[in-house]
Amino acid sequence: MRPVVVTGLGTLSSPGAGEECLAAALRNGVPITGEVDRSEGLHGPHFARTACLLPRDVMDPWLSTRQARRMSPASRMAVVAAAMAVKDAGMEEGSFAGDEAAVALGTAFGSTSFTYKLLKQIRDEGALAVSPFLFMETVANAHAGQVALAHSATGANFTISQREASGLLALCRGADLVRHGRSSRVLAGAVDEVSPIQHAALAAYRALARDAMGVERAQVFGANRSGFLVAEGATIWMLEDEQAARGRGAPLRARIAAIVRANDCTAEATDWGVGHQHLGSQLRAGLARQGIDLDSIDRVVSGASGALRGDRLEGLTLISAFGAKALPPILCPKAVTGEYGGGFLAAALMALDGVDWRLARTLGEVDPNIDLRPHGGESMGPAQRVLVTSLATGGAGCWLVLERSD
Repeated sequence: MRPVVVTGLGTLSSPGAGEECLAAALRNGVPITGEVDRSEGLHGPHFARTACLLPRDVMDPWLSTRQARRMSPASRMAVVAAAMAVKDAGMEEGSFAGDEAAVALGTAFGSTSFTYKLLKQIRDEGALAVSPFLFMETVANAHAGQVALAHSATGANFTISQREASGLLALCRGADLVRHGRSSRVLAGAVDEVSPIQHAALAAYRALARDAMGVERAQVFGANRSGFLVAEGATIWMLEDEQAARGRGAPLRARIAAIVRANDCTAEATDWGVGHQHLGSQLRAGLARQGIDLDSIDRVVSGASGALRGDRLEGLTLISAFGAKALPPILCPKAVTGEYGGGFLAAALMALDGVDWRLARTLGEVDPNIDLRPHGGESMGPAQRVLVTSLATGGAGCWLVLERSD
């Protein structure tokens, strides 16, 4: 199989556009949140009110009004993050095009804002009034399609929707395309928007962080955690065949060293399961098959988010996988980036470069039933190997090992 490298990164998150904004927020250890629009009365009186929202006008330098008018918010984010990744990879405008150029995006919910508008239109005006423009953007693969159109990428085009693991699974699908010779370059990552209807639904299911005092904070692995902060944004990596990337003098940010996938059959459709022993053994065996010793992992970028059952499964899976071996430092970016939107994926790549970030100030007391404490924020420098983890409601599990390409 062909070796795969990461040559570019584009990211939009609540701190702003680009990895410098995200790095500053991680160093500060505090999520940047805003109030979700509640004007339509979708939220109950005790529902969560905030989310990690993109700053207004953050995409303007990258997207014209004419382009933006044809897209849902999620598609705009995806197109902008893709343009950022192409530029970061040192590619000329238009050079990503062709049959060798593929797209693989993950999204947990797709364009919920346009879906809501479409359903309101049917309710208020009847089926004959349905807008084809709205419908086009309600399908989950609209965002990947818009990225392909923006770059004339006529290669494979994938959309993966597996809840919290969507983004990491999409990256792995993109890497597979390169490894098996189906594509030489792939834009891969995650995108999600936050709409009032989506936020209200998550709040109704008590998935969002809001403690007894009404404080909304993601206490990742914390004893008193109450849920996660939902986030919007997009993060896209440029994945390339290593030989081709070196041939054009591309910046090599990382190499994909291993990919492991598994499924927790104990999980219900809308919840995490309890199969940590199975997941841990699958992770350990999958890495061993690819020649990765757990002792070579310098740190773990965990997908823990503050979810009650999700954090428990994540922590116990890591403990099960490493067994008697000491766990490396555990980094938990979702305490700052929030759940969904891809900020977690950008933080994972930045962790390999040694970007320091402090323990989120919202952690609180560690859950004694997990007995796993995130890294406290001490400077560690660049890593040689980073394990990135994602476990999802519904049972999907995915792990990716990044290593330095020096």
